[in-house]
Amino acid sequence: MTTTLRSGHIQPVQIHFDDLDAMGVVHNARYVLLLERALSGYWAERGWPFDPALPHFADIFFVVREFSITYHVPISTVGEAAVHFWLDHMGTTSVVYGFRVLSADHTVVHAEGRRVQVRLDPATLRPSPMSEPLRDSLRQLLAVTL
Repeated sequence: MTTTLRSGHIQPVQIHFDDLDAMGVVHNARYVLLLERALSGYWAERGWPFDPALPHFADIFFVVREFSITYHVPISTVGEAAVHFWLDHMGTTSVVYGFRVLSADHTVVHAEGRRVQVRLDPATLRPSPMSEPLRDSLRQLLAVTL
């Protein structure tokens, strides 16, 4: 399976030896971590690091509500891969990411899926609207119909 670039962003990620399972391929549960590494790197580079000591921490207090993934081609080596992600939807309190785990040269789709996140108020742990500065940053990832 090959990939065509859509909207969103492609973030390089590293596959480490401990990401492999006993069969020598990336363990299925590690794909969640690959997406997390990609998103964390992307947002930190744009001034939204996940750091409770920073004033904007409450803006990025999200929890995962749903995660689904379909696996296509196993990753069988350590080294670089990439995660292509975008937003399929942005609501008042939630976002829906689409994503693909790609080979380093972006020609192979190893897996694809979606992740739904809900912003919570840190004090009440109830859904809470996203701030306008955060919404502005998220808009850059909204999917465009090709």
